[in-house]
Amino acid sequence: MLPQSLVLPLISAFAVKKKISMSSSRLGLRLAVCLLNISEARRKHIVENIAKAALLGKNGKKHPEVSVLNIFSDQDYNRSVITIAASIDELNSSVLAACLEAFQSIDMEVQEGIHPCLGAVDLIPIYPLTGVGVEECGAVARSLAENLVRHVPGSSVFLFGEADLPEKRPLVQRRKQLGWFTRRDFSALEPDLGAAPARRCGLTGIGASPYVMNCNVTIDSQDLALGKEIASAIWGSNASGLKGVQAMAFPHEGKIEIACNVESFENQEVTETSEDSQYMAYSVLGDHFSYVSPHYIEAQVKKLASDRGIGTIGRALIGFTPQECKRCAEYAIKEGIGEFWKIRGGVFM
Repeated sequence: MLPQSLVLPLISAFAVKKKISMSSSRLGLRLAVCLLNISEARRKHIVENIAKAALLGKNGKKHPEVSVLNIFSDQDYNRSVITIAASIDELNSSVLAACLEAFQSIDMEVQEGIHPCLGAVDLIPIYPLTGVGVEECGAVARSLAENLVRHVPGSSVFLFGEADLPEKRPLVQRRKQLGWFTRRDFSALEPDLGAAPARRCGLTGIGASPYVMNCNVTIDSQDLALGKEIASAIWGSNASGLKGVQAMAFPHEGKIEIACNVESFENQEVTETSEDSQYMAYSVLGDHFSYVSPHYIEAQVKKLASDRGIGTIGRALIGFTPQECKRCAEYAIKEGIGEFWKIRGGVFM
């Protein structure tokens, strides 16, 4: 029998999950989400202070239409992803407040971690959830970028996706151009907004696109070269790759982790899917999108690993699928739950 201290949280989590599943999407809300990537995970109180800052307005009162849905922190990577959902009108000021707190607390001159990064606030992607299009998210992202360089001396920004007009260059292209995968020397970087990056702040990427999910699969090996082979095999631009998937391999907790960015892409044909399908589908404002399911990514990595004589250990979804994010955001904001991550349970590794 489970002790009472465990039974009550489990009952509470089950009740919340049931309410979320029953939550109506017809609330008249216009919601977007920011997956704020910061270069800090080893000081939990710092990460939580940044998350809490997103919930407060200039007057110190809580934003009624903002919720921090999830915090995912990884100590090996020294990176956290804070999921901030809000009405589109509140998202700019909410994310800016979190960034101000982050820049006060994170110093890129002393930051260490396995995961590539260029900034204390490394990445600010904005995705539409309901009642909002990706173009409007792009406008919010551009406005946020301007506010950031105005309010944080030494900060600088590169733009991507719908915020990067007129080219709309995707994030992976911008990262390659800037040497994000290998560089920690900021002196030669040329930002789109702001002065040359200060060593403490680094360079921040801000943009908008359809939802990008993060899914990691750990293989039972310490062979980084083998991990890179598997990551390359599933990279979407390769002939046998998975559409919309960008994968990298990193040492992680004594093994190798295949870290995947999973992009949503427009697809007017697929409208219904099951959990075991290769693709999952959803729609925003009548536009239909698909993405490769976490289950299928894990299965493909498992097959590729098995072909090389090794197994897999597990899969981690960094936050939510697009559908889960929408449901949780609607529920949390309807119920006025700003610190939703505390109910759901943040992940600190």
